[in-house]
Amino acid sequence: MWQQNYTPLADSLPVSALVAALPIFVLLFLLGVVRKPAWIAGLSGLAAAVLVSILAYGMPVGLVLGSVTYGAAFGLLPIGWIVYWAIVLYRVAYETGKFEIIKDSVGGLSGDRRLQALLIAFSFGAFIEGAAGFGTPVAVAAAMLAGLGFSPFYAAGICLLANTAPVAFGSIGIPIFTLAGITGLPLLDLSANVGRICAPVSLFVPAYLVYVMGGFRALKGVLPAAMVCGGGFALTQFCVSNYLGPQLTDIAASLVAIAGLVLLFNVWKPKDTFELEGAAKGHAPAKHSTGDVILAWSPYLLLVVMVLLWGQDSFKAILNKVTINLQWPMLHNMVERVQPLVAKPSAYPAVYTFNWLSAAGTACLVSSLFAALVLRMAPGKYVGVLVHSARQLFLSLITIAAVLGLAFLMNYSGATVTLGLAFAATAGLFPFFSSLLGWLGVFLTGSDTSANALFGNLQVVTATKLNLNPALMAAANSSGGVMGKMISLQSIAVAAAATGMPSTDEAKLFRFTLRHSIFLASVIGLISVFYSYVAPQLAR
Repeated sequence: MWQQNYTPLADSLPVSALVAALPIFVLLFLLGVVRKPAWIAGLSGLAAAVLVSILAYGMPVGLVLGSVTYGAAFGLLPIGWIVYWAIVLYRVAYETGKFEIIKDSVGGLSGDRRLQALLIAFSFGAFIEGAAGFGTPVAVAAAMLAGLGFSPFYAAGICLLANTAPVAFGSIGIPIFTLAGITGLPLLDLSANVGRICAPVSLFVPAYLVYVMGGFRALKGVLPAAMVCGGGFALTQFCVSNYLGPQLTDIAASLVAIAGLVLLFNVWKPKDTFELEGAAKGHAPAKHSTGDVILAWSPYLLLVVMVLLWGQDSFKAILNKVTINLQWPMLHNMVERVQPLVAKPSAYPAVYTFNWLSAAGTACLVSSLFAALVLRMAPGKYVGVLVHSARQLFLSLITIAAVLGLAFLMNYSGATVTLGLAFAATAGLFPFFSSLLGWLGVFLTGSDTSANALFGNLQVVTATKLNLNPALMAAANSSGGVMGKMISLQSIAVAAAATGMPSTDEAKLFRFTLRHSIFLASVIGLISVFYSYVAPQLAR
């Protein structure tokens, strides 16, 4: 069994951390400076991670290969699986002409791009995040905004920014359940602390979203809607996470936000006008019967029903009867983790869950099949949609597989833990950097669940050493992680694929989201500092 070493170079944490960060520097340089497409940056970062693992960490080549293939497999299922079928679902609505009716129905509520973003990107996206997670909300909401006339770039960018507030509780609370399982801390304490950190941010994210779209003038015109949306979501997120638990936090909060906006639209309209750069010119929405509107929305109504059904434990148990748990070759229990990541040396498992039937992407698959039947799409045309979607997604799947291969390799080589220990060495500043550690984890893995599994125990160990609240620091990991979602390459690949964005624009999208990600992650860090030092009595 090969044992991890978190300070492989001269037994020095600073030197080892600099080398461990090389794959990340490669990603940032190629995307942010050289402006290469995400798939090239992803493959280059993976190559750098391979060299660091072998040359710096002394990881055997067989384990390197096992780690990379394990991560790539996870990238394709469940993540790529979800994205593909979400795009197919959108194409079914588009090819049958029903998306025009969807556009008219949304335009009937409001033709204002700012309000459409609040309704679709933030509120509806949060609902899908709470029900399915793992890239589904960005894929669905971005495709819808692009269909409504948003430019592919803004449709992708707005949805990535919007998919922040709900991520910590995504997919029926799985990130919090994972955090509780890894750390052994009480589930409700973790849920409450995450809610107390995230709710203040959720309060202003809708307003921030509109500000990014058009500045203070654009925000001033729809301030009542931003307040209703953010206030309803944040208050519900706080109450449910603190008193009921994490499972229904996002679903309840998003439904309150949607209901609040729909009610507001019936009694209030913005007095100013707003034009979004690159957006198609709006047109007066046509009137349609209630039956036609319901039929047009049926693909997404079916998606909601299927996603909620797939989330039921009893139904999932039936679907999981065909799930295959595969001990990954050349990797499972062949790496040993050591202190301070774990209390005592232990084997690092690598069990790939081939849950093709219970995966959220399969709920999208079934939704697309039923939608094709309901909308009377010819079988040949449906097959054409499948082929078109596969071609559209090809480079994005390469990106997702490469970046997940990189992330898993850094995990199994110990490079990620080296970076985590470097953050932990910040001592009194740790409450701030605790959030940035979660941010780094989600940037690497694209998943708050994975970041919690990776760094949750490290947060608790460090908090105990520094006499800080372990449940608060673990919650800060999950809360800070949500702001890394918008810059993870797999999220960018999902958004680009869903909107049909040229691969050459992915670097531009990364630079667009990076500054917002850093700012919002810093806000989360400051809130964690407040709870740690200014008002510790307010944390659980």
